[in-house]
Amino acid sequence: MSSKKKEMVEINKKYDICVIGSGAGAGPVIYELSKAGYSVVVLEKGPWFRTKDFTKDEITAVRRSVYTPRLIDEPQVIEDKNSDGQWVAKSNYDTGNDFWNGNCVGGSSNFMSGYFQRLKPVDFRLLSEFGKIEGANIVDWPIVYEDMEPYYTKVEKVVGVSGKVIKHKMLEPRSTEDFPYSPLAENIVSSWIDKAGEEAGIEVIPMPRAILSKPKAKRSACVYSNYCGSYGCSSNAKGSSRVALLHDALDTGNCTIIPNAKVYNLETNSNKEIAGAWYYDVDKNMIKVEARMFVVAAQAVETSRLLLMSKSKYFPNGLSNNNGQVGKNFVFSAGGVGGGEFYLDKMSKSDRESLSIPGVFVNRTIHEFYEYKDDNTGERMKGGTIDFLFEHANAMVKAIGQKWDDYGNLEYGASYKNKIKNYFGNVKKLKFEVFADWLPTDDCFISLDEKTKDKWGDPVAKIRIGNHPHDLKVGRYLASKGEKILETMGAKNIYSGISGAPPSNLQAGGCRFGNDPQTSVLDSNCKSHEVDNLYITDGSFMPTGGSVTYTWTIYANSFRVADKLLERLKK
Repeated sequence: MSSKKKEMVEINKKYDICVIGSGAGAGPVIYELSKAGYSVVVLEKGPWFRTKDFTKDEITAVRRSVYTPRLIDEPQVIEDKNSDGQWVAKSNYDTGNDFWNGNCVGGSSNFMSGYFQRLKPVDFRLLSEFGKIEGANIVDWPIVYEDMEPYYTKVEKVVGVSGKVIKHKMLEPRSTEDFPYSPLAENIVSSWIDKAGEEAGIEVIPMPRAILSKPKAKRSACVYSNYCGSYGCSSNAKGSSRVALLHDALDTGNCTIIPNAKVYNLETNSNKEIAGAWYYDVDKNMIKVEARMFVVAAQAVETSRLLLMSKSKYFPNGLSNNNGQVGKNFVFSAGGVGGGEFYLDKMSKSDRESLSIPGVFVNRTIHEFYEYKDDNTGERMKGGTIDFLFEHANAMVKAIGQKWDDYGNLEYGASYKNKIKNYFGNVKKLKFEVFADWLPTDDCFISLDEKTKDKWGDPVAKIRIGNHPHDLKVGRYLASKGEKILETMGAKNIYSGISGAPPSNLQAGGCRFGNDPQTSVLDSNCKSHEVDNLYITDGSFMPTGGSVTYTWTIYANSFRVADKLLERLKK
């Protein structure tokens, strides 16, 4: 027996539900089934941090592997094209190109910025609305917006979304007039963006956030710490799965959370159902958990990896993968970033003081170009969103960004000190982020790398990250509109960058749902076509990603699937 296999233990208790993962895709299922009186066990690979453990220290959050695995222990292999157009696979232990997100109880929802926007009806009918695109595996969803709408509304209330609904031409249908929580406090720059939009003829609207503007039960309102995205919340205002859902689930007494539990195999029986989930505990003992139903929500990469590792005589290519679709049609979010600079010494004293107030939000977005007509062909195009935000307050990142001069030479000594002093004391950078569809293709998928192993000796995920050129075309169009707003505002040093490099925190696909068992992994209720007691509720189910961040949709869908599970369990 190898050193990793210290002891094999079977837990005597059989649970109603075993949930693998504890983030946005897992939380609603855990919350609803625990409240309904069912026994729920949660297997979370990462540690269990409490609110008091989250720090605003930049070194902890950005320069150390505290909330994500160390790459020497848990590498991934990234496969990308080189300059010759050849696919080259490299371990991210060697490159530092890290595709891990929050690895702890509550998952990456602990560290999100909380930009919450719904998908629109056209996102559910991308193929029908806009037609085929050569080289892209576009399909319609097996459900429509109306199926999801009640659950978007439920997330607003249960998780907590702050904002103001403004009527605009791309507003999706809503069953309520407004968000349950009023908008967060805003910086003066928000009014400048509004004014620039009016002058440029571009409709700017407020951005809703999954951050509380007033207390909710045991959660406090936002304290405007100025460190939100990539940092854990110190007031529990941010709507993470941990504080918004898991705390209430634990209060029922029906929920058991086991941290540091790395699931490595879903064992199947002769009925081709899951008989148990095997995990390594913190001492590398191998433990089996039995349940009636199993829900996997480990984030898209790791969900596909787990299924591919769970081979048996019934599923020789991996669990629920007899059709070869697990890991396929993986998507990120396409787009990029842009920005411009404002100089405080060129402003009035009142504007300078108002702009420099830390912590308050920008919260402005553009939806006008969610659909647009191509300037050259007149063709109707699916576009996306443009979200405005300040440069992150993290001083280390800002300082590192100043270490090169205009010619690419390294700055140092007195020159570097003066440059940093001027940047921190006189420059305020306003950025925008572009979100567009990352079209699914045959060149973006998850597989297993049989050579590279993690610290338990299991094969790691290999992530091929090919993108479709159409994504770049749409992204550049949207970026030009973001630049126009900044130009109208009088910003200097305006730039934008659209590329095929994916944002690691926006992952979806790999186990897409659909009505055809030959071309999808899950049915319309996110149940495996091949395994009757397996559901997948993270972003893996999404066949296309839409043009907004995914978290709200993942939350909403998980609440929807929780209702389907409750219907089954009651029979």
